This record gives sequence, C-alpha cells and structure tokens, in this order.
Amino acid sequence: MTTYTFSLNITYQSFLNHYSGAASTVIVVTDHGLKLQLPASRFRPFLSQLGVKGYFRVVVNHQNKIEIIERVA
Repeated sequence: MTTYTFSLNITYQSFLNHYSGAASTVIVVTDHGLKLQLPASRFRPFLSQLGVKGYFRVVVNHQNKIEIIERVA
C-alpha cells in the first residue's frame, strides 16, 4: 500500500459544482509534488459550511484503488 498526504482548501460554493456533476474529480498536489486525481464524492464526508479544508492522507492499494481517505489535521 502507498500513502500520500496533501492539503486541501475548496470553498463550499466550489464544492457545489461537484454535487451538480459539473466536476466529478478533485486534482491535488501531494507533499512530494505528485498530482493525484481523486473522486470528488470521496470528500463529501468532510464537507462543512466552510467547504473542504484540512490536511488529508489517502492510502491506495497495489492496483491504485483507494483504500481510505482521512483528514489528519
């Protein structure tokens, strides 16, 4: 398994585009400069009035399938 960490700051209004289907993915840059394209739906549990903000960790298996996304700070 491989772990990636990154910061994310998406406003509530911007994230509404994901609900409407206008954008189905979120592209993040990891702490090591790697770009990851992740399904926006995986961030719904982290949505608040302020949007999606925080420091996250994503764990992928050997087939690059997401095992878990969690907020760590």
